[in-house]
Amino acid sequence: MQFRLGELFCGPGGIGMGARLANITHRGNLFSYKHMWATDYDKDTCATYRRNICPDRPEAVICRDIRELDFSILSDISSVDILAFGFPCNDFSIIGEQKGIDGLYGPLYRYCVKAVRHFKPLLFFAENVGGLRNTNDGNTFRVILEEFSNEGYVLYPHLYKFNEYGVPQTRHRIIIIGIRKDIDIIFRIPSPEPYRDMDISCRNAILDPPIPDNAPNNERTRQSPTVVKRLSYIRPGENAFTADMPEELRLNVRGARISQIYKRLEPDRPAYTVTGSGGGGTHMYHWSENRALTNRERARLQTFPDDFVFEGSKESVRRQIGMAVPVQGAKVILEAVLKTFAGIEYPYEHPNLVHSEGKLFNEGAV
Repeated sequence: MQFRLGELFCGPGGIGMGARLANITHRGNLFSYKHMWATDYDKDTCATYRRNICPDRPEAVICRDIRELDFSILSDISSVDILAFGFPCNDFSIIGEQKGIDGLYGPLYRYCVKAVRHFKPLLFFAENVGGLRNTNDGNTFRVILEEFSNEGYVLYPHLYKFNEYGVPQTRHRIIIIGIRKDIDIIFRIPSPEPYRDMDISCRNAILDPPIPDNAPNNERTRQSPTVVKRLSYIRPGENAFTADMPEELRLNVRGARISQIYKRLEPDRPAYTVTGSGGGGTHMYHWSENRALTNRERARLQTFPDDFVFEGSKESVRRQIGMAVPVQGAKVILEAVLKTFAGIEYPYEHPNLVHSEGKLFNEGAV
């Protein structure tokens, strides 16, 4: 059985690549995904998706602002069984101002609700930052869940700690699996137990195997002499505010001791969260070499394969990588979806998200 997949806010293809890698065989039947179409507003992002996910069907990627997109254009390409989307997280991230639904990007989730109403997929896969559950004292998350539920879906929201699922990075994201209420199946949150023995250190991710000399998107950032000297005083796990360095190299910023500015990776631990934007000192820094990571090294922390080519300028590529869903994380969840439809039992755990009243969701469903 092949599930037709459509994506909104597709990004460079973290979910798309995860879907390509996710397939299972049960009683002689293959369960997998088939990409049908995707859409995003960014030109470079769409070019990356076309090149890596659907090079033989470039017309299946529609580059357009979702606020100006007629969903019938996507319907004309194909109907879909699975609808995936990572609606913009800028207004929900703990790094930003957490304007939530009242921000510039917050209201965009409603286009995902509209898409669910239009396409009526068997299942949808929604992704957002962990900060979503706390925005506006939790009211934003409650409203979003209610709107999706009102479209006729049983919801299975969970805060996934992707480092527990084989991703070499402490990236925590809310994933909401929604199953149409007329379908008699129950989704279970996949257990991280099968991945406990994986080496998810950033050293292993970046060095084993070595990145080929001709790997794409592997250009090094030019570091000024001052930055190189500053980094020479920073030990693994330290940043520009916790390291012991001469006064002339310190940054004149207060209240930033837990900052990731000029923070070095700790080689034997997962990386801290890969981000897609930020000024000087926010590019992630090698544990022993006095330099920022390359985009290919960041892509490895996001579990993209080395032959996955990102289109655009170095800063555009950095943004695409930082905004993507880790391929391995998407693969784990999408394989659990396939097992659910195939009727295959697999290790699972109870959801870790709660109602605003503090009551646990019933068996993970809303």
